[in-house]
Amino acid sequence: MTIEAPFGRMLTAMVTPFDKDGKIDWPGVEKLAAHLVANGHDGIAVNGTTGEAPTTKSSEKEEVIRVVKAAVGPKIFVVSGAGDNETEYSINQAKRTEKAGADGLLVVAPYYNKPPQAGVVAHFKAIASATDLPLMMYDIPGRCGIEIEPDTIVELYNHPQIVALKDAKGNVASTSWVIQRCGIPVYSGDDILNLPLLSVGAVGMVSVCGHTVGKDLKEMLNSWFAGDTARALAIHQKLLPVFTGTFRTQGAILTKAALNMMLQSAALEWQRTNPAAQVIALQPGRHCYKVSSIQFCTVSRLPSIHPCVQQ
Repeated sequence: MTIEAPFGRMLTAMVTPFDKDGKIDWPGVEKLAAHLVANGHDGIAVNGTTGEAPTTKSSEKEEVIRVVKAAVGPKIFVVSGAGDNETEYSINQAKRTEKAGADGLLVVAPYYNKPPQAGVVAHFKAIASATDLPLMMYDIPGRCGIEIEPDTIVELYNHPQIVALKDAKGNVASTSWVIQRCGIPVYSGDDILNLPLLSVGAVGMVSVCGHTVGKDLKEMLNSWFAGDTARALAIHQKLLPVFTGTFRTQGAILTKAALNMMLQSAALEWQRTNPAAQVIALQPGRHCYKVSSIQFCTVSRLPSIHPCVQQ
């Protein structure tokens, strides 16, 4: 059974750059989106938890879509988070997402409320019917407090607008049965399970580590689908420390720290070869590095910053 990948094979849930004052850094959004494309991505997921969507306004979410879409062009999928635990709000957000120019919706299960599965079905169907955009369901029980159960996934996949599942359930056996039963395109939503889920029929991944090791992940995907399973396994094993380290605390925090470290290393090399380059720390605990005209800050709107990104 060959399952098509409706949003390409490799997407990353993009962090949202902020400037030193905590405002969205729009040039940084453009540069980060371009960085992901340059490292092999087929698509970008914006306005998710990794993008700190719980802290951004609806108007900011719409502008993120517009800026990223303009930066990456028509060949790259831009999927935007539109899920909430209130169905009506989610419908309105889905409509605004469509108007802003996104190519698809990423909708999480209704969190905290703990509805029965019949309520989950009604929630997803209402959102999916509200726009013409294809919808990727997002199953992450650890954050939502409920799972999208296998029978529910199978039922929802009959809806014409529901075209894929982002799986962060952590239960490969359950996902394997879902794929066998209905053939839904599954994207791994947990980097350390990217290869295990590919082995049971997943079509790709919505990564976080794609920010930092995108080329490796692309090579792993290409190796897997070319039948070179030994090479895919070798890459997976090489990346295990990255998969583990990125999620030692909230993923957006350590992803920004890692990007900052990568840029700092590039800045120091640039400074060695170009005396005009600047490497600056604008504010303790909020590192900002500037190389020529490129700047990236590890500023977050999340309630706390991990000590590893503080001075």
